Amino acid sequence: MSADSPMDNYEKLFEVAKQNEEARREKPRILLGTASCGVAAGALQVKEFFLKEIESHGLDAEVVEVGCIGHCYAEPLAIIAKPGFPAITYGNLDEGLVHLLVEDFLAGEDPCYEYALAAVDRNDVFPTFEDFPRGIYENKLILEQCGYIDPESIDSYIEKDGYRALAKALSDEPARTLDEVKASNLRGRGGAGFPTGRKWETSLKAGGDEKYVICNADEGDPGAFMDRSILESDPHQVIEGMVLCAYAIGATEGYLYIRAEYPRAVKRVREALEQAREKGVLGSSILGTEFNFDLQVFQGAGAFVCGEETALLSSIEGRRGVPRYRPPFPAVEGLWGKPTVINNVKTFSYVPHIINRGADWFKSIGTPESPGTAVFSLVGKVVNTGLVEVPMGTTLRELIFEVGGGLPDGKEFKAVQIGGPSGGCLPESALDVPIDFDSLHEAGAIMGSGGLVVMDEDDCMVSVAHYFLEFTQQESCGKCTFCRLGTKHMLDILTDITRGHGDEERLTLLEELAEDVRDGSLCNLGRTAPNPVLTTLKYFRDEYKAHIEEGRCPARACRDLVLFYIEPSRCSKLCNVCVGSCPTEAIYTRDDGLKAIDQEKCVKCDNCRKACPPEYNAVIKLSPPVLPPEKEKKRT
Repeated sequence: MSADSPMDNYEKLFEVAKQNEEARREKPRILLGTASCGVAAGALQVKEFFLKEIESHGLDAEVVEVGCIGHCYAEPLAIIAKPGFPAITYGNLDEGLVHLLVEDFLAGEDPCYEYALAAVDRNDVFPTFEDFPRGIYENKLILEQCGYIDPESIDSYIEKDGYRALAKALSDEPARTLDEVKASNLRGRGGAGFPTGRKWETSLKAGGDEKYVICNADEGDPGAFMDRSILESDPHQVIEGMVLCAYAIGATEGYLYIRAEYPRAVKRVREALEQAREKGVLGSSILGTEFNFDLQVFQGAGAFVCGEETALLSSIEGRRGVPRYRPPFPAVEGLWGKPTVINNVKTFSYVPHIINRGADWFKSIGTPESPGTAVFSLVGKVVNTGLVEVPMGTTLRELIFEVGGGLPDGKEFKAVQIGGPSGGCLPESALDVPIDFDSLHEAGAIMGSGGLVVMDEDDCMVSVAHYFLEFTQQESCGKCTFCRLGTKHMLDILTDITRGHGDEERLTLLEELAEDVRDGSLCNLGRTAPNPVLTTLKYFRDEYKAHIEEGRCPARACRDLVLFYIEPSRCSKLCNVCVGSCPTEAIYTRDDGLKAIDQEKCVKCDNCRKACPPEYNAVIKLSPPVLPPEKEKKRT
């Protein structure tokens, strides 16, 4: 054990990290976004373009793989930092743009501002993202360094004061760390919003010599990628938060439970753990003290139900991931029967900031009951998709239309699904609801882990409810009857409605079943599974009525209730685009040279309508009423 204080030992680490990072900045660097969103957009190919161009120009420059800065709509993107120039972000990179940037900027003196998105830091030449309208609403705390530091270098994290909070905490009694977290009123960002400090205190008071700390990174919501992006972009932030928790409650061992479908996150976290042990901020005698704590990665097999904390515990213990009855709660009797603190990736990420800056600072952001910020993956029918962080209390309208840039193609807003598949669908009238745990609950939705899907006029809310319920029904572990059978019966009713076979009696039954499943299920997966159905029935009941009473889908989205035909007055005899786009050869040429659709062959894939040139717009998509057989025959 070192004779120096924890802070003295940390300052030595800090000086080394600062020197190493300053040496790296002496030559040009390309910080290339290679989180999963960037990789999916072609970032690894862009990296090869950069390396090839750098070599061909004989330059001494480094290409660094970083994480996600949140502007996923512009991927693949990179930050070029050249000494003597402001660091500039460039988006939508391809081979041609890479060649131009290397030749004109890295090898020359032209920063190519016409292709720039924003500067990284404030300067007198080019605006930053904070200068844009969305900058008024965003307040990045745990996303502050994502995409700007090297996630595979602990020095890059330490240079930004990483692990300073740990050194500060180790210089005082563990109770001080716990008191600061309690005073901050940090609420768990995994969905339920339970006070973090109270959970830690419960585990501390549970007694025993063996305690565990677990990070729940089993993010399985469709459209959600917040936890994955943080682990891929700034893994040490999460690790430091977990070590601080362990110090506060007296734990010596912990796990990061990450689903196996996140291989990049798993890889970067494992590398970060090794580096943390080498630097002495993890493992034995942390920062020269008598405090010992180590972490390991546990890969989940992808079961959505394992996001529920007791099912997660069963999974780590080598048993089937099935929720347990509570109480006892995991904080008292968790992993292998020992007191266990389980928090979400984002929850742990806030802790170092709270210890560094104080509880009062944290409470000055957001609302009194929900302090701090909210992190969302903003996806769906919105212009600027990506990862955003805004203060609690920001309205849904501000988030979607100011930060997200509104809806593309001039479409009308219809609804927003917030809280993942177990969340709720809120209409335009709810757009001014502030984003916090209590306000969203009153509106019929939940904060959830942070998934937010925007929908427009082309989305059918009955079909949306069907989609999310189908997901949760398939992911049900089957332990309790309400969830296992109730969600199946609900799904059957929704399927009939989307096919035009519903009736008022079954609609009433659907609502009753939803309430029963919500009230009778064992875990939160079952209790919240009916939320999409209940909120769409509450806010969009007229769409259900149209499907049932008129046999039509107002949004023209339900395949069994739509048909396609070609308007003769708009069709061009010389154009055959629709013919080539049809996978079933349902489109044929009439005797007069115009095109028509054989309804018996049509699979309603919508390819022909999308392929038809806009100057013609000849393919029409309709949802005519489904009539009784005798009337249907007359109409035909």
